[in-house]
Amino acid sequence: MRGCKAGSSDYIPANFGGTVCGLHISGVFMFVTPAYAQGVGATPDVFISILPFVLIFVIMYFLIIRPQRQQLKKRGEMLAAIRRGDTVVTGGGLVGKVTKVIDDSELEVDLGGMKVTALRATISDVRVKGEPVANQNAKK
Repeated sequence: MRGCKAGSSDYIPANFGGTVCGLHISGVFMFVTPAYAQGVGATPDVFISILPFVLIFVIMYFLIIRPQRQQLKKRGEMLAAIRRGDTVVTGGGLVGKVTKVIDDSELEVDLGGMKVTALRATISDVRVKGEPVANQNAKK
């Protein structure tokens, strides 16, 4: 027999037309069904294809973009409302009182006897709002 020889050092592959190790294998392949080509499925609508991306963008807008814009708007209003007498905290953690508003971007801050010129953008928080400055034209 020319197939599998147990204990033999020379292996000769079996021909699959007849018997292998005494087993007849012609009937084994009757359980395998042929795989025929499938028909092309219907293409999804373009709207359905784009819908997940639109939903992701809407969720990102409401969870990330919109709150960040509101925060920036609130911070801009806070920085624009700084006036003389306000107690502020700078970005470096220095706490002082605003003594003079130089222009739209600079402030003079008194840090306990030391006056420092700071940019409005470096102010991280306004702790105590000062009293409104009296209009100097009203005294005249």
